[in-house]
Amino acid sequence: MKKWLIPVGIIVVLIAIIAFWSIGIKNTALQKSQAVNKEWGNVSTTYQRRNDLIGNLVNTVKGAADFEKGTLTAVIEARAKATSVTIDPSNVTPEQLAQYNQAQSGVSSSLSRLLVSVEQYPTLKANENFLKLQDELASTENQILTARTRFNESVQDYNGYVLAIPNNWFLSNYKEKPYFEAVAGAEKPVEVKF
Repeated sequence: MKKWLIPVGIIVVLIAIIAFWSIGIKNTALQKSQAVNKEWGNVSTTYQRRNDLIGNLVNTVKGAADFEKGTLTAVIEARAKATSVTIDPSNVTPEQLAQYNQAQSGVSSSLSRLLVSVEQYPTLKANENFLKLQDELASTENQILTARTRFNESVQDYNGYVLAIPNNWFLSNYKEKPYFEAVAGAEKPVEVKF
């Protein structure tokens, strides 16, 4: 047997091991990227559910009470603005995520003003449809929180994987993804005025 075949064989085996190892790294990064996209889809779905419920809530309130139109208009406009902002999770930037978050924050703010306005209408508060919608909205807000938390967890997992050495040597096409952060001023309590 020729002695030069042994080093060539070792080199071929090493190249094969490195190739399969890098393929494994890329496949895992792809799976983690898809998990982030899936979680973003869950965030979008919960916001869509809230927007659908808001339409029903507005119609219920409109039919049961004759109160200031400004609040009702603000809710409708905030909902329209929130549904107009879309994000591609595979190319999301921190700026896009902040814009999306800002639009959704506008919905939350106008919705809380609507619910405070309703306090002035005892017959509406007792309406079964309204009470059911209020419960659904509260449940949806909890789902939004859960979806955003899971999105951030999947982003953390993805970022930790693609930024770690030696993975980042093989994953130059995979960029760090931004987290879903609270809107500036969200730490302050909502001011309610009657």
